[in-house]
Amino acid sequence: MSRTSVTYLLTGLSFAILWSSASIAGKFGLQSVEPLTFFTIRFLLAGALLLIYTHVWQGSRKPEGKEWMNLFVFGAFNTALYLGLFIIALQTVAAGITALAIALNPLLISIFSSLWLKRKVKLNEWISICLGIAGVALATYPLLQTSYASTYGLILLVLSMVTYSIGSVFYSSVHWSLSRIAINGWQVLAGGLLLLPFAIFFYKGNNTYDLNFTLSLAWLIIPVSVFAVQLWLRLLREDAVRASMWLFLCPIFGLGLATLLLDEPFSFYTAAGTTVVLLALYLGQKKNN
Repeated sequence: MSRTSVTYLLTGLSFAILWSSASIAGKFGLQSVEPLTFFTIRFLLAGALLLIYTHVWQGSRKPEGKEWMNLFVFGAFNTALYLGLFIIALQTVAAGITALAIALNPLLISIFSSLWLKRKVKLNEWISICLGIAGVALATYPLLQTSYASTYGLILLVLSMVTYSIGSVFYSSVHWSLSRIAINGWQVLAGGLLLLPFAIFFYKGNNTYDLNFTLSLAWLIIPVSVFAVQLWLRLLREDAVRASMWLFLCPIFGLGLATLLLDEPFSFYTAAGTTVVLLALYLGQKKNN
């Protein structure tokens, strides 16, 4: 295996682990603070931190002209709409359903890439997508049996997956000259600013800004919003369809972390589903001509 392949593998695995940890950290944080309030604070602080680093510490240039529009469009789809809809959907959709819904992203990204970027999706990639969805469904089967979901919640959940996939393909379609750190900082800040009016409108005051909130927020800002998103943007620049395959690992790692940190059961279905997902990931990452 070449050095480039090893780097790509480590990037994908690191992204999947960090991204899947967000749901665990979020569960702790939401015990103290309202969802929209929590995530708006997270995005505003993460964006400010990244922009201070890239523009003050590194002295990078600021966006110009059309770059502002591209950043706000990306932030709207990748952050504000995606997580805003997802948070609202979580109130009426159980965890097992949301884990399975995340596995739809590779399928959606492949379809949008084919239509938008004229990127031909190969046979092994279609097989990988089908196996990946099946693997996640198998791993979450015990949760699905006891899951509940309202029609309203399911519609919002699907819309959140669609917006995230559109954002990913949009990012791949733009020729960016800004650094990945600057792009991440501005799009996260844009997402926070777009969510802010809704957070204020729906604010109920049922918040406790305690240590639980602080630690959860710190994890979601630094390892997730800073490092995980940086890794995701790097994967997207390589290839949006291949990058999307790493999302199959997120529900699997999420179940594993829930077992370690929340004492949730690790069953035969989890192990079997993990095996199928790894096979899907292997097939999807093969560069067949």
